[in-house]
Amino acid sequence: MKKWVYLFTEGSADMRNLLGGKGANLAEMTNLNLPVPQGFTITTEACTQYYEDGKQINDEIMGQIMEYIEKMEEITGKKFGDKENPLLVSVRSGARASMPGMMDTILNLGLNEEVVEVLAAKSGNPRWAWDCYRRFIQMYSDVVMEVGKKYFEELIDEMKDEKGIVQDVDLTAEDLKELANQFKAEYKEKIGEDFPSDPKEQLLGAVKAVFRSWDNPRANVYRRDNDIPYSWGTAVNVQMMAFGNMGETSGTGVAFTRNPATGEKELMGEFLMNAQGEDVVAGVRTPQPIAQLADTMPEVFAQFVDICNTLEDHYRDMQDMEFTIEDKHLYMLQTRNGKRTAKAALKIACDLVDEGMISEEKAVSMIDPRNLDSLLHPQFDAEALKNAEPVAKALAAAPGAACGKIVFTAEDAKAWAARGEKVVLVRLETSPEDIEGMKAAQGILTVRGGMTSHAAVVARGMGACCVSGCSAIHMDEANKKFILAGKEYHEGDVISFDGTTGNIYDGAIRTVDATIAGEFGRIMAWADKYRTLKVRTNADTPADAKKARELGAEGIGLCRTEHMFFEENRIEAFREMICSDTQEEREAALDKILPLQQGDFEKLYEVMEGNPVTIRFLDPPLHEFVPTEDADIDRLAEAKGKSREEIRSMIASLHETNPMMGHRGCRLTVTYPEIAKMQTKAVIRAAINVKKAHADWDVVPEIMIPLVGDNKEFKYVKKIVVQTADEEIASSGMELKYEVGTMIEIPRAALTADEIASDAEFFCFGTNDLTQMTYGFSRDDAGKFLEAYYDAKIFENDPFAKLDHSGVGKLMKMAIESGREVNASLHCGICGEHGGDPSSVEFCHKIGLDYVSCSPFRVPIARLAAAQAAIQN
Repeated sequence: MKKWVYLFTEGSADMRNLLGGKGANLAEMTNLNLPVPQGFTITTEACTQYYEDGKQINDEIMGQIMEYIEKMEEITGKKFGDKENPLLVSVRSGARASMPGMMDTILNLGLNEEVVEVLAAKSGNPRWAWDCYRRFIQMYSDVVMEVGKKYFEELIDEMKDEKGIVQDVDLTAEDLKELANQFKAEYKEKIGEDFPSDPKEQLLGAVKAVFRSWDNPRANVYRRDNDIPYSWGTAVNVQMMAFGNMGETSGTGVAFTRNPATGEKELMGEFLMNAQGEDVVAGVRTPQPIAQLADTMPEVFAQFVDICNTLEDHYRDMQDMEFTIEDKHLYMLQTRNGKRTAKAALKIACDLVDEGMISEEKAVSMIDPRNLDSLLHPQFDAEALKNAEPVAKALAAAPGAACGKIVFTAEDAKAWAARGEKVVLVRLETSPEDIEGMKAAQGILTVRGGMTSHAAVVARGMGACCVSGCSAIHMDEANKKFILAGKEYHEGDVISFDGTTGNIYDGAIRTVDATIAGEFGRIMAWADKYRTLKVRTNADTPADAKKARELGAEGIGLCRTEHMFFEENRIEAFREMICSDTQEEREAALDKILPLQQGDFEKLYEVMEGNPVTIRFLDPPLHEFVPTEDADIDRLAEAKGKSREEIRSMIASLHETNPMMGHRGCRLTVTYPEIAKMQTKAVIRAAINVKKAHADWDVVPEIMIPLVGDNKEFKYVKKIVVQTADEEIASSGMELKYEVGTMIEIPRAALTADEIASDAEFFCFGTNDLTQMTYGFSRDDAGKFLEAYYDAKIFENDPFAKLDHSGVGKLMKMAIESGREVNASLHCGICGEHGGDPSSVEFCHKIGLDYVSCSPFRVPIARLAAAQAAIQN
């Protein structure tokens, strides 16, 4: 019989795939003899089985859960529902990868009308007993039965108003007993049945809820953003309760062994006395810094510091720990590798190498490449800051600078951002439901909550700026306004705040791009040492190319020449070319563009200093270039000596039913060879001029023909290019090597790659179009139905953001293998958006690409991902 349940004493850290991160680490802490309340873990496989069985817990798993409840009762000496010594447990989820705020926790499970009275009498602390019970009813109703939290919060607020008190802790035992009864009445009204009193029924309800929450919308969004497969499932941890709410000698807290914002080696965290579980991270009361525990409870603090050192030495990484103190006894509830900012990740990795704890390879492997994004993000301009007075200061929860219009809900943040507005999300506190709005906002500002609140953790993870716990704000969420420093702010007003200092400013402050610190250079140097995949950039302007070089690009993998035609002084000449009747007229118009295009290429070659530059010839259909405004049409008519009607009729004739598959790419060259001739002249003349000026540079232009589907097409265009290039080189009297290759973006090109490779010198996979054509849907329209595909579990990711390994990837692998069989020197790269996505970079490494090419700011991400791929494979 399969084992579905494990005691903490039966597991270890390397069983993470089966026990989830939380379960594996609870087992490991138990093995290290740390004070862990005992319990058991229901495996991730049981979760997968639950979904396979139509969202039911089958008899075999149910039987094992019941058997392990009895084992837990033996270990603890307590019994579920017992009148003498009742067992109370917490139920927590724990997936293989940490998913903060994505899964829900239930505390104090096992309480009912009778047990709460036993607890009150036995402890001599009825306030504590009733506080536990009302919390349990509230959590169970919310998490298991999905009765919204807000109904219960409203009842608490009404009670506090009635009694004239501000804090929950000021409610008496009688108040809490009354609340518990109100909560049960609310439950019955919403659900239509009594609140369950049988502890085993409560436990099964809770286990099912954890399994269900693996599939809740916010978990699915988080998984999509963090490459966590749906098939992994979550484990469930059932653990004996330790109570932090028994009075002033009890408490609960969260701490990090190093500073998660800066990486400094200092214990950092927060605690609350007389509080339970989620109180610290939920941000309902603002907690005390961990250092104050040394004054409050010196012995407990000393023991805690010892445990922190033990755990960091054991895991060789910064730890994020949850603990509870029950009547002066310390209990460890969780440890995990802590979420950290990108800046902190680099510092911690370098420090651990310097401390002799880890190797360079391990340092490179422990940084999430996607987080580097935030290092490359804006800070406030130092000059502008000198003249700015902060109107308030709160906790600096996640670094970066944010400036934008105020919105009060996640929905508004998403909607305003979609129409191009820069917004900042201001909330009392954030919850996991707000994740999409947090992604859309420039930054997040909260009234409640500390450095470990949901807003802080999620913002740090996604590289967004966050300031939390600004209690100076008097919030009126219902009317979308707040008062800060005597001024009333409404939706749409502009504020700025700094997630590195916690300062909040009235109005807009100019931001500047980040400068990259020393640790970044060290990590990147190690990454470059271990990676085998080259990293180029997609750049159409010298400024983009320069930025990419600064960030470590080793060449240009894609220069889109059409972007150069849109500039003011050339679009008119190009439109004249489009509206010409004869080849001579077209050539005359193109001759005006030639020196300008040549100048563009010279600048790119200069910036790249002899590194490879791949120039893609004209790709979009001609209708994208024609005028739409009357004044532009009249100007064109005058230049061509035609009437406005004739020009309109020519423009109308360019309209296509499906332009994505229409008259574009190499098809334009087959129709109008003079376009390719002009572009070839510009490429070759530019290369010759730069080579004259820099004899030591190895300038080898790479000319890339787009949208080839048949080798005969490629040969036809290549012949035009070679003839023109050779004439140019001969007349210059210099020697110049150049290469002609193709984009592989049509499935037929991948299927016949062996034929094309006999004539092409390189392949570059244009995975944006290759994905469109392989799936048969348009990137611009896919957004309309992808959400439905995620909900139906047809897709887990957007195939335009993460490369589809089994379809598009299979075509790429086939093309590389069959191409290299015919042409051993064929070099292959990728230049779609996928070139900067870490999981796609790893795939590119595995199938033997020579380089990836991505947008300038993603170059460091690709360099690090390429190193990780080389180390792991």
